[in-house]
Amino acid sequence: MSNPESNPPPPSATSCPPPGSAAHAGHAPLCRSCGAPTTTPVPPPWSASSDSPPPAYRPIRMPAINAPTNTAAIVLSPVPQPLPVPPASPPFAFQVPAKRITSPDDIARFHDSVHGRHFLGFVAALSASVHGRKLSDPLPSPPSPVVSALLELISALSAFVASTPPLPHNSRYGNPAFRLWHVKLSDSANQLIAPIMATAGSPDLAGAEAELAPYLLDSFGNATRIDYGTGHETNFAAFLYCLARLGLITEADYPAVVLRVFAAYLDLMRTLQDTYLLEPAGSHGVWGLDDYHFLPFIFGAAQLIDHKYMKPKSIHNPDILDNFSKEYMYLACVAYVKKVKKGPFAEHSPMLDDISGVPHWKKVNSGLLKMYKAEVLEKVPIMQHFLFGSLIKWED
Repeated sequence: MSNPESNPPPPSATSCPPPGSAAHAGHAPLCRSCGAPTTTPVPPPWSASSDSPPPAYRPIRMPAINAPTNTAAIVLSPVPQPLPVPPASPPFAFQVPAKRITSPDDIARFHDSVHGRHFLGFVAALSASVHGRKLSDPLPSPPSPVVSALLELISALSAFVASTPPLPHNSRYGNPAFRLWHVKLSDSANQLIAPIMATAGSPDLAGAEAELAPYLLDSFGNATRIDYGTGHETNFAAFLYCLARLGLITEADYPAVVLRVFAAYLDLMRTLQDTYLLEPAGSHGVWGLDDYHFLPFIFGAAQLIDHKYMKPKSIHNPDILDNFSKEYMYLACVAYVKKVKKGPFAEHSPMLDDISGVPHWKKVNSGLLKMYKAEVLEKVPIMQHFLFGSLIKWED
């Protein structure tokens, strides 16, 4: 029986040519077996006129357009602290608010201003007021008349949803019935705000509806684009800030404002998002906390500070989400994300997944406050829609 190793394989088209041939000269391609030049011709270079383009590189997870690029700056920045709201004094000169931010320089000017600092301090104060409080906990004091009026306003807007069913629609986003709902909001804005003003019992507040209504109208999404995002949510916070400037909301009301008013606002927004398929406005995609909201994560993390059993990693426990999402806004938001998004949680919500590795809720809360300033209040595409009037003044 012959040894197979003693019989070399037959030469192929790319076998080495005999030494001294022309293929050994010049820059002929080399044989992969022995390293000698081969007789295989060099392929012609790619030509845009005759060949199809090479395939584009596509990573497994496409980076979001608005992916955070200043993570280190956010980590090193100071934690926003609660600040008192500077009261507005009569005589008032109410005016229709207007947009003023168009550039990063305008953003810096706003944050250096009195109201830029105190608006963020107002959000931090609302967060601090609900440390360790569940949504069902009794309030430290009975709801004030202005809190009751705000709840009635949100209840009236919820009734508009019931009377404005979605229209037949084939697209993924943007049911046109939302425009009809928004018309009802616009037509009744002054009437909805009037009971809130009446709680003050002061004639000095006459005409305040003209300045407050634009904030309210922009708190529930854009009727033209049929979308909603963190900029609209920020306008609702600005609406509350204006009421605080007028003395209608006091620091004693802060727990009720978060646990009752903002919780009702969040419930209404979830109803609007689900009913009319609102498109996320400027969504950060997989890099964002949520396609629509930011503030309930801040307030929800504050609720869970010093909780004996639930830690940030508890969001991965389905039983905890099922049993406690009605008590804590953070858990409710995570449960909503898991309901509307499919696939592994770490892939569709990597930021929330990363936050779940933080050891305690106080650090989550402080980090989210810093991130809210950097990723919402310092972004021109969001803040270009922020409104300035006599209560939130633009300082030239």
